[in-house]
Amino acid sequence: LDRLDGFSFFFAARLRGGPDPVAAIAALNAVLFEEERFGPNQKDYYDPRNSFLNEVLDRRMGIPITLSLLYIDVARRAGLSAAGVGLPGHFVAALLSPGRVHYIDAFDGGRLLTEEECAEKVANVFGGKMALTPDHLRPIGPRAILVRLLTNLKNIYVESRSYAKAHAVIDKLAMLRPEAWTEVRDRGLVLYQMRRYRPALRDLESYLTHAPDASDRPDVAKLKDLIARRLNESA
Repeated sequence: LDRLDGFSFFFAARLRGGPDPVAAIAALNAVLFEEERFGPNQKDYYDPRNSFLNEVLDRRMGIPITLSLLYIDVARRAGLSAAGVGLPGHFVAALLSPGRVHYIDAFDGGRLLTEEECAEKVANVFGGKMALTPDHLRPIGPRAILVRLLTNLKNIYVESRSYAKAHAVIDKLAMLRPEAWTEVRDRGLVLYQMRRYRPALRDLESYLTHAPDASDRPDVAKLKDLIARRLNESA
């Protein structure tokens, strides 16, 4: 927090009495990306350290969401109105001024983006199969940002078979999204991989009870029955 205060102090010193938003963005870019030398970790994008703000501060690199969080926090500490915008497949910061929103790609040195350029980014990520909607351009709150950040970590840990770490992350997601029974299902699947069969069985049973229309019910039910048989055989 002290380091964020320091970045904000240097940024505020450059504002010189409240310039226009474009000038403020240029000043913040100069502090974070030129002087402090923050930048994208393109070489190892899926390194979990990119999703922890303390690691981003230490290593001076991150992914779109953590670099955007840094950008937003420093701007807010200097008295500006800033927010996060969760584009599909890419996260950007936004500086809010009366009658206008300025979209900023912190993963690209703080480059200003038009709405059309935001749409192009989404199209590139999804190969033209997803179109940008007005809802995608709306600022999102802290809970939604945290869910997105944790979801990134969850996918990284599951992909690398770091199941204990994935379990810790999914626990948090289940608390943040009590209505999302897919998180309970995924926690059960991870617990199964960890051979913690009784809590895995509880989670899968809860999922089947609360998601009666889920398309994967047959597969989840088969796994639930397999776990139940294993527990009966070991009893």
